[in-house]
Amino acid sequence: MSFKHFDLSDAVLKAVEEKGYNNPTPIQQQSIPQILAGVDVLASAQTGTGKTAAFCIPILQKLSLSKDNRHVRALILVPTRELAIQVCDNLKDYGKYLSLKSTVIFGGVSQFNQERELRKGVDIVVATPGRLLDLLDQNIINLKHLEILVLDEADRMLDMGFIHNIKKLIKVIPATRQNVFFSATVPEEVQDLVSTMLKKPVRISINNVALKPKIRQSVYYVQRESKRELLKHVISEHEMQNVIVFARTKYGADKIAKDLNKSGISAEAFHGDKSQNARQKALSNFKRNATRVLVATDIAARGIDIADLPFVINYELPESADTYTHRIGRTGRAGQTGVALSFCDQEERGQLKNINRISTANLTVVEHPFN
Repeated sequence: MSFKHFDLSDAVLKAVEEKGYNNPTPIQQQSIPQILAGVDVLASAQTGTGKTAAFCIPILQKLSLSKDNRHVRALILVPTRELAIQVCDNLKDYGKYLSLKSTVIFGGVSQFNQERELRKGVDIVVATPGRLLDLLDQNIINLKHLEILVLDEADRMLDMGFIHNIKKLIKVIPATRQNVFFSATVPEEVQDLVSTMLKKPVRISINNVALKPKIRQSVYYVQRESKRELLKHVISEHEMQNVIVFARTKYGADKIAKDLNKSGISAEAFHGDKSQNARQKALSNFKRNATRVLVATDIAARGIDIADLPFVINYELPESADTYTHRIGRTGRAGQTGVALSFCDQEERGQLKNINRISTANLTVVEHPFN
């Protein structure tokens, strides 16, 4: 199957081809026709499966078929600033030969430039919930003409406490609209939201197909006080030039990055206490190989897109097995092979047991890690 199968316009097809997309992924094959048909959709798919294109491409196609005076007709809600920027960049790439305009709004920065773009008129807005509601309260954004609402990473949005913001939003947007939910998992909280917001949704589930053959997973049993030395040893042993190291806390991420820099391994911390400019600079440095290591909290597990990331290290195991899946999903993307290494101390054995229950591959135990 090719993208021509979906009867997309020449303008959209040309942009998609220029992005290097040849054949749609499973989530794209199933989602694009349903979104084009105008039905509500609940899609479950892990990171790395091509889900952003699965909703961006049909939205652009649908909106391009009718003229409008630059009203906001599609709204894509996401949990993090990084993901908002990523999604908007993709919209601009896929829609480069269309007359549609997209913009992104999020907190942590001045609203001046965002307000200016909105006043010019836009067709598609990608937003985080907090800043969106601020602009609605100031009557800076008008959603009365909204046709399509997308919740991307719906489970993550609820985990981050955005449920009340979403409920406030629902009260001020048109009741007649198309709803599209994308979620890596569908816990009870997401099901509750689906039952109140979606009308007879088509359910699509892609069972982690992108991760199964592509990520080699290993675990190191180590004393907590030895993790810092093990991290430096592993980075040197594997000659890692690009690696995301996941820490549990913001303080821990800062401490790990500082320790690596003292050892001559360039590293930057990436977490919610950093300003937006600092986070974007750290991400830019990492992507252009100016920094070898990005030490991140779980805000990065779904909020950033790095096409070619060979290594992920879980310095500390996450509380949730699902979070582990999202972390390692940063590597092994687009058909490439990735390596995910985890450090497990005595107090983390229970978390490792939960991870082993859902892992798509047995975690290989590395014996004598310092040898």
